[in-house]
Amino acid sequence: MKVNILCIGDIVGRPGRRIIADKLKPLVRELDIDCVIANAENAAGGSGLTPQIYDKLLRYGVNLITLGDHTYRKRDIIKTLETSENIVRPANLSERAAGRGVAFYETAKGPTVAVVALIGRLFMKGADCPYNAIDRILPQIESKAEIIIVDFHAEATSEKIAMGYHLDGRASLCFGTHTHVVTADERILPKGIAYITDIGMTGAHDSVLGRSVENVLKSFRTQMPFPFEIATGDVKISAILVTVDSSTKKAESIRRIRIDAETKESTGYDSDDGRPEYLNNNF
Repeated sequence: MKVNILCIGDIVGRPGRRIIADKLKPLVRELDIDCVIANAENAAGGSGLTPQIYDKLLRYGVNLITLGDHTYRKRDIIKTLETSENIVRPANLSERAAGRGVAFYETAKGPTVAVVALIGRLFMKGADCPYNAIDRILPQIESKAEIIIVDFHAEATSEKIAMGYHLDGRASLCFGTHTHVVTADERILPKGIAYITDIGMTGAHDSVLGRSVENVLKSFRTQMPFPFEIATGDVKISAILVTVDSSTKKAESIRRIRIDAETKESTGYDSDDGRPEYLNNNF
């Protein structure tokens, strides 16, 4: 059975949420999407996720949510991580860390999708070995899901590419997040896994990784702290569409998707949650 999966790159702040609110459900209908996975670790003010925004993303049509190095930036998400079964933090964090590393979604067609989040170790905060972590997890979930997907939240392209080959023949898709810059290396590896180094970001692209240009430049040039406000111009969804044959568990196609926001006000406007949208000198 052919299963269509949409994976959405890092949602950054209110602009990213607004375009998801406005565009996701029509996109799901147009492309006959069976499962939507979104990285939402930057959805709340550019860093972290809140329970309120988590609920909104589900209402907008997201089925599974992945997180990364900003998982615990908003501490009120911890209860959600402990009680909800459709959101994952990196599986190679401490076994005592709140939340789960694997989540499942049963599609309307029948096949079940499993998503695993991992975090890299090169140029990132300390974490356990992602390769050992996925080797431990895969035997536990192979009988529970026809389709296994890995979100590798990492900085180094070499580390991401290596993970793609490590998983080839054992998972259906490995996609990268974290750098907010979409790569053009989508492909299907020799044993049938779909792979891309980074999906990019969903948010304002007239920016530096979703933040307003002026203060980022000031910070780089002066080495002084400035608030990195969320940018608002040229908002886009960056995503990939992958088709998997659930009987073979192999990917049949992968392609990049980029959706521009309309110039008129979005009909699915995501209202202010009452907090300023900026992040102080920490992407």
